[in-house]
Formats: sequence, C-alpha cells, structure tokens
Amino acid sequence: MFKKINVCLLSLLIFSSCGIINIRKSGGNIDRYNNYTEDLEASRIQFAELPQAESSFAAESSSAAAIDLELDRRIDQIAQENSKELFVNGFTILIYSGVDREKAFDIRNEAYSEFPQTQTYMEYQQPRYLVKVGRFVNKIEALATYEKMNTVFSSARIIKDRFLKFNEEKKEEVNIENVER
Repeated sequence: MFKKINVCLLSLLIFSSCGIINIRKSGGNIDRYNNYTEDLEASRIQFAELPQAESSFAAESSSAAAIDLELDRRIDQIAQENSKELFVNGFTILIYSGVDREKAFDIRNEAYSEFPQTQTYMEYQQPRYLVKVGRFVNKIEALATYEKMNTVFSSARIIKDRFLKFNEEKKEEVNIENVER
C-alpha cells in the first residue's frame, strides 16, 4: 500500500514537471530574453597593432626569384643524390618461398605458362628459394597482378623489395615503372 502511494506521488510529480519545462509550447517567459545583450569588451584580451608591411612589388618579386633559384638548386641537388643510388625501393609478389629447389623451378615454370605477360624471377637466399613476380613502384600497382596470381597461387603475397636501378651487363637503366606494362 505504501509503495502504491509513493509510485502515484512520484508519477504525479514527474507528469506535472513536464509542463513547467516545456516553455515554447506554453508561450511562457521566452519573450523576456529576446532583447538580452552582454558587453564583454572589458574582459577581452587586447593585442598591440601589427606593423604594416612595406608593399613594394620589386622587393616581393626579387625575394620570390631568390626563393625560386634556391628551390631549383636544391631540387637539382636531390636529383643528383638520387641518381647515385643503385637501388629502388618497391614491391613484388612472392609466390613461393621454400627449401625445395625442384618445387621452386616447377612453380616458376607454371607462372611462366599461366602468365606469360609478367616477368618471373627466382632467387636463392640461403637456405630458401624465392619465386617472385613483377617489380612495382607502389603497392597499388601490384594489387592487379596479385589478384590474378592469387587465383592460381593461393600462398601469393605482396612484399617489399629492392631492385637494381642500373643494369651493369647491358649498361642501361632499368625502368621499374614500365616493367609490367
């Protein structure tokens, strides 16, 4: 009985308070806030005036030309440093990694026959043989070939690799970007 009375009083209190909170429906005292203003000028942080920059077109163009010359010099310097690098970082698709030499040759030959348009490489890194397909500059280029390879070679995966930039035997530069095209 005591619980029923408390529940009734509590529900009456909750339902009656809903009318007080909803000011917009009842039209309440919202009009008294329409003309409210507050001046915060005294509490704002004051900064000193910035000095005016000299706007001389000749000074701006000469400094821009100096910056352009410095940028060109630095770009040439970076290009020369990069041309001395013998290797290029990139990606390749690893389709076999294991110690069985005969299986490595079989998988390489199968890759040649299934995908004649792609270049297949076989490497020996003691104690394992690696069969790799393609040379790509970024991973996105490798994904299209990977999707084809993954249908035949389920253990295929894209790995990071380093490629020789300059072919010593032919005395020519290897074009990594166009290897698969």
